[in-house]
Amino acid sequence: MQYKNLRAIREDRDIKQKDIASFLNVSQNTYSQYETGVISLTAEVLVKLADYYGVTVDYLLDRTNNPN
Repeated sequence: MQYKNLRAIREDRDIKQKDIASFLNVSQNTYSQYETGVISLTAEVLVKLADYYGVTVDYLLDRTNNPN
C-alpha cells in the first residue's frame, strides 16, 4: 500500500528522502520503501514522522485528509 500523504507532505515541504531517512536513521532506500508500502511502517517510525511533520498518524496512513 502506497502512502500518498506521506510522500505528498514531504514533497510539499521540499524535503528529500535522504534527509528524512537520516532523521529516522535508515537508508534512503528503506525510507523509499516505507513510502511505497514495500516495507510496513512501524509504530515507532509513524510516531517520529507524525511528530516531525506535526500531523496525525491517521493522516500519514491515508486514513484521513485532515492533517490535524
